[in-house]
Amino acid sequence: MPLQVAGEILSIKKVGAYQAVTVIAPGIPELTRPGHFLAVQVGGPESSMLLRRAFAIYDVKDRGVYGGTVEFVFSVHGKGTAWLSQRRAGDKLDVVGPLGKPFRLPKSAVNVTLVGGGYGTAPLLPLAAALRERGCRVDIVLGAGGSDRLFGLLDAKRMADSVAVTTDDGSSGTRGRVSDVLPAVLDKSQADVVYACGPMAMLRAVSDIAAARGIPCQVAVEESMACGIGVCMTCVLPVVGEDGLTRMVRSCVEGPVFLGDRVRWDDVGTVPADAVGAPRA
Repeated sequence: MPLQVAGEILSIKKVGAYQAVTVIAPGIPELTRPGHFLAVQVGGPESSMLLRRAFAIYDVKDRGVYGGTVEFVFSVHGKGTAWLSQRRAGDKLDVVGPLGKPFRLPKSAVNVTLVGGGYGTAPLLPLAAALRERGCRVDIVLGAGGSDRLFGLLDAKRMADSVAVTTDDGSSGTRGRVSDVLPAVLDKSQADVVYACGPMAMLRAVSDIAAARGIPCQVAVEESMACGIGVCMTCVLPVVGEDGLTRMVRSCVEGPVFLGDRVRWDDVGTVPADAVGAPRA
């Protein structure tokens, strides 16, 4: 079960175009697995911003003088994240976590390729560490709009057998998108599994490339998860179940990690007519 913790910000720092926040949150680190996320209250107790903001967990420490810390990364997009970016060490921050279903790890040592877009790389780095502990070969592909929007490049180079970098503007690595270099990486590494996190368009492209090669692919989707506990239904998307039927599932509860070939990418944002429970004409 997730915990609600009135935590204290230990540090907040700028990392390229992003902000990294470390919160003292005893009890949460011990429960966290790669792919879990936090739901963070923004605006303070007097704010009209009632909905929490969801952030993938980047790092945890379950020991030390602080009794456990959790770190997440974000980019300023609106009022909530703008408020969060103005917090300082010592400020209080109400967090709930860990939430969602994490990445599923292979039972034996296999070759894996991780694909991250922007700060979507954050949850992939602890995943890489967990995979290395299992003896897996790990290859990483990182992509972003520009070099300042790449995240975790040094960590990736430290942990991975190989790292490929793409940027839209060509300021770092290969000019282009992760989908431009991924086929060659998969062929060279003889990947058995692909994991990805980043923008939805990137996840679709990665899923298609993996499916064309018959490689299982797990994707952590970036949907708007306002409550984080499956109540508000703002994060639903159409996913095909093992029985072949499409259901509108909640990213925050049934996900955020899904099998890439089960997500109906063409129908994201809609309720397909053949989905279970869809309105009848």
